[in-house]
Amino acid sequence: MPSTRTCLLAGVTAAVSTVALALSAHADSPAPHEPAADRCAYPSDVLDLTNWKLTLPTGDDEDPTEITQPELATFSAAPWFRIEAGCDAVRFRAAVNGVTTSGSSYPRAELREMTDGGEDEAAWSTTDGTHTLVVREAFTALPEERPYLVGAQVHGGDDDVTVFRLEGSKLYITDGDDRHHHLVTDDYELGTEFEAKFVAEDGEIDVYYNGRRQTTISHDGDTNYFKAGAYTQANCDNSEPCDDDNHGEVRISRIKVTHS
Repeated sequence: MPSTRTCLLAGVTAAVSTVALALSAHADSPAPHEPAADRCAYPSDVLDLTNWKLTLPTGDDEDPTEITQPELATFSAAPWFRIEAGCDAVRFRAAVNGVTTSGSSYPRAELREMTDGGEDEAAWSTTDGTHTLVVREAFTALPEERPYLVGAQVHGGDDDVTVFRLEGSKLYITDGDDRHHHLVTDDYELGTEFEAKFVAEDGEIDVYYNGRRQTTISHDGDTNYFKAGAYTQANCDNSEPCDDDNHGEVRISRIKVTHS
């Protein structure tokens, strides 16, 4: 018959083994507050980018990098176009020293609306059907000296029609060249997420902020498309220092386009 001491040691050994197995199993599982490593790998895992192309502030002079589908589905480029660690949003960044398009003196990390799974550029009429863009976004960084940044826009064939434009703490909705057409708020704080919405129909564009209509823009055109991202309104001629650290940045957690 085993002694009392032997039985006690056997019981302790069994208990320690049970605890060790439990700790090992727990270590192999992701913590409940942390996302699994493979939850998202690319911005397209966070946002539906099927009908978009991307322009980045990199590349050759007046010939910035463009990424189209299907490459865009498995593309990222830190720090200009990247997912957040929690897979909740995508960051778009454009530095003042970035490459610009031939039609602008300002850099951008911006999506441009496409059709047919990303094969063709969108071009729709404000007088035919209803065209809607909804973006949930937050401005997260502004360039020095000229703290101006565009986060979403309706663009015509040659120029922007109306945009959400932040100047310091003042958030505006523009109307063509009138960049101060409508003041949404004069105390915007960086990092504050909001919903921007454009609804174009019957020759007009209704513009909403957090579900409330702010203004209506009259516009008759048939070469329109939506854009969203970070379109920094500064460059090395008007903003120092002239380097990558001086940039505008936007985070987008949701983007949706509908046409009817």
